[in-house]
Amino acid sequence: MTELPDLSCLTHEEKDALIRALTARVAELEARLGAPLKTPDNSSLPPSRGQKPNRPEKAKRHGPRSGSLGRTGGGRPLAETPDEIVSAKPVQCAHCRAAFGETDHVLHGRYDKIDLPPVAPVVTRVERYAARCQCCGGTTLAPVPEGLEPGTPFSVGIVALAMYLRFVHAISYQRLSRLLLELFGLGISEGALDAAFRRGKLQFDADVASILARLRCARVVCSDETSVRIDGRTCWNWVFQNDEVVIHVIRRSRGAGVVAEVLDGHRPALWVSDLYSAQQGHAEEWQICLAHQLRDCTYAIEAGDTVFAPRMKALLLRAVVLARRSRDLAPSTRREYRRRLECALDAVMALAPTHRDGQRLRKRYGKLRSHLFAFLGRPEVPADNNGSERELRPTATYRKVTGGFRSDWGAGLFASVRSVIGTAARRGVGAYQAIQQTLPGQATPYPG
Repeated sequence: MTELPDLSCLTHEEKDALIRALTARVAELEARLGAPLKTPDNSSLPPSRGQKPNRPEKAKRHGPRSGSLGRTGGGRPLAETPDEIVSAKPVQCAHCRAAFGETDHVLHGRYDKIDLPPVAPVVTRVERYAARCQCCGGTTLAPVPEGLEPGTPFSVGIVALAMYLRFVHAISYQRLSRLLLELFGLGISEGALDAAFRRGKLQFDADVASILARLRCARVVCSDETSVRIDGRTCWNWVFQNDEVVIHVIRRSRGAGVVAEVLDGHRPALWVSDLYSAQQGHAEEWQICLAHQLRDCTYAIEAGDTVFAPRMKALLLRAVVLARRSRDLAPSTRREYRRRLECALDAVMALAPTHRDGQRLRKRYGKLRSHLFAFLGRPEVPADNNGSERELRPTATYRKVTGGFRSDWGAGLFASVRSVIGTAARRGVGAYQAIQQTLPGQATPYPG
């Protein structure tokens, strides 16, 4: 209601109805004012949106430094294989000037000094000759070593470093060009960086195709999505992952059609996600993220529900503890634990909360109770979707630092690079090494 009608034109019945409507609206607004604030602990707000408490003062460390003799205080451990050892031994007594013998020296202390060598580009001039045959008149062009073919002057190592800084540390083109010049003495324009990334996209797309083929055979898929910006428009970064592979796709839609496109008819045995409707109905079973449910229960408790939410939160915490050790449990033990949780859930659902937040949660779990403990039926299934959220965290950081993407191909390259990096991390391969392996077209085989 934006403005009140002319009261002189209303009947007594219409005035009574208006008073009841205004009273209900005031009660609703008062209830909102009394509701607790949404925080990362009781909602799906990211940690960056929460209030940061002051850190408590840390106790000072005491004791000898690791690997040292007689030196107190903290510090990094000594290197196991130093590149050089410098031994400083006194030659004569500082008091009487008497000379010391070799057996007079006793090790007093040991410490490391670390430095970086000067980094400068290494330029290899290639002189390629051709020779004309005196017999047949044909011309033969000399072959060149691998990696020194004509074309771009920048090696795979340089492009890998630039892509690593760009897509892992969210450094813009302008800052990246300046960093390479000032830190390494390597002048690369923004246009040259763009062209190098375009050439590398083909290798990453080929690697992503093999990862996608493995996802379409997976029994378990965890999925989530977050917003990105492309040319000033809101789009969505979807992630699909499990213990073996990671796939990122960026689309202009947040609908279930994206899932159908990625899976291409494949129906996994189990799906793990939050309660977003587009994430539902894609697998034989569905495990809803218990971390989200714990936060919702926390909010209901803070809002004033003392009947349903506290009991439900305690039950979910029991399930989370079981999830941490479910891989080590026998199938019969997992079935027994699930039976106990279901019995405890029956008791919780029998409660009759009077607070609206408690009633809301009770209605939700009445519909979704069969999806709360699906993880106990399959030991490889997590009870939460934290893995997907961790995969999307770099996307959120990239969005905040750079403001988004200027083109669809740039967003596609970002998704491909993040897919390769995420999949490589599951095999213990670092991000920079994964980029280096992918750029020359040497896709690392994935375990079958």
